[in-house]
This record gives sequence, C-alpha cells and structure tokens, in this order.
Amino acid sequence: MSMCTTASAELAEPLAATAATARSWLLVEQPGPWGAKALTASHLDPATGRELEKLAGEAGVRVGLIRRVGRHADCHEPQRRRVYAAGPSWVRTAEVGDPAELLGWDLTALEGCGEPYGGDPLALVCTNGKRDRCCALFGRPLAAELAAGEAGEVWETTHLGGHRFSPTMLVLPYGYAYGRLDARHAMTVLEAAREGRVVLEGCRGRSAYDRPGQAADLAVRELTGEVRADALTVDGTRVTHTDGRVWEVDVVQHSAEPPRAESCGAAPVTPVRMVVTGVREVSRRS
Repeated sequence: MSMCTTASAELAEPLAATAATARSWLLVEQPGPWGAKALTASHLDPATGRELEKLAGEAGVRVGLIRRVGRHADCHEPQRRRVYAAGPSWVRTAEVGDPAELLGWDLTALEGCGEPYGGDPLALVCTNGKRDRCCALFGRPLAAELAAGEAGEVWETTHLGGHRFSPTMLVLPYGYAYGRLDARHAMTVLEAAREGRVVLEGCRGRSAYDRPGQAADLAVRELTGEVRADALTVDGTRVTHTDGRVWEVDVVQHSAEPPRAESCGAAPVTPVRMVVTGVREVSRRS
C-alpha cells in the first residue's frame, strides 16, 4: 500500500516551516465519526457547520472539531461541549450546550471569549482517517498512548495539515506543530511546553506565523539555542528577542523535487519548501 508518509520520509522531506498558518484557533468538541470535511460531515448540524466555517474564514480563524481519545462511531451527543479558543500564547475555554451558540461569538475577538485556561498544555493529534488514512493509521495510536500515559489534555482533532508528516500534533498555548512523532518524543514536547519551552526536533513551526516566518523563527532558535517559547517574535522574516537582539533571516522558496503526493491518493506535486539562506544579527534595541 502506497502511503504519503512513506514517500515523504523516504525523500527525507524537511519538517521545518510546514505548519498550518493560523493566527487564532477555534476548537469545538464533537464526538462521533468525522467525514473528510468534518464541519459538514459529522454529527454536528451541517447548517451550523457551514455557517461556522464561513464566519471563521471571514475572521481569519482556523476552526476544527475535537473529540476525546477512543472509539467514537456510536458516541452519544454530550449535553455540554468543550470549546477552546487559542492564539499566540493564550487559550480560553468554555462549554456550550449547542454549537450553534458559537455563531453569536465575535470570532475577531476570541481572546475575550470564555474563561482563561490554566491547565496542562493541550495536545491535539490529527486522527481524521476520512481526510487521509495516514492520520488514522499513525495518529490514533499516538493519541491513545499519550492519553494512557497521562500526558495531560489530549484530544483527537480533524485536520492540522501535512498528512504526509503523520502523526502530527499541535501544542497549545504556544501553537507549535510537530510531525513524525512517536509517543516518547511527544511526551518530551509536552513536558517542555509545560515549562514554556520549545523542542526543535520534529518541529514544523509556529502556526501564528506564515511559512517564511516559521522558517525564520526556527533558524534563529537553531543558531542561538533559544528554546523559551515567548522569547522570540517574528515580523515577516525579522526576528526580535526579548533582550533586544534582532536578526534578519533570508528565506527563499524552492519547489521540492521530485514530485510526491501530499495526501494519500492525490496526484504527485512539487510542494513549496522554505529554505533559509542567511541569518544576520542587525541590531540590538535599547
């Protein structure tokens, strides 16, 4: 059986700067089976899903469904749904009786929705086999191991992008994404996040930045050894440290050869790859 993960790994395709870009996330609990486009192909009311997808798109928010780890085909609908809103370094949480309530939220101001979340880092593992079989084949066992190992708040989620890097995981509140994980390394990532640190091995980038910005962030971290999640901020490809140091990072886009399928069953393509060609410290803010 040909799988996109196998092809990607055989080509040693780099993980850096491949995270889905999302300044904000809205994650809605929805047990039961998910279709490829889960917001309109699940036990969630399709009309609610379509409208939520529309409103989120207009607000620049990435919306996804989440569910507890385990078997879900015949789950009963919960009386209350857990909802998480997240952005760079913050998470807020709420419960709703009906997901349609979310249509009244101001999705452009999610930081004011719900209550501050103060628990363990959130581990979101993509397990949607209807979207890509690799996510089910590799994501579900990872989620199960993490949940059994008391890794904290572990959820299955519908789509994080980058099926060919399965299993993939997003860690909130900092929004760093990871790929090609095993349970041991995923636990290391979550333990670091609990302390406000980033693990660079297997890191795809910080979702709050676009792909050139992700490349710049990771390049400066590799250069300096800085692992504190909030020590760096990125504007374009300019990276600023909290201590005042500033770097300009040169990032060019290359087509990754040879062609490969980005998803199981998809036609081979040449994905865009971010390549760092230079990192220069340009100033120190006073």
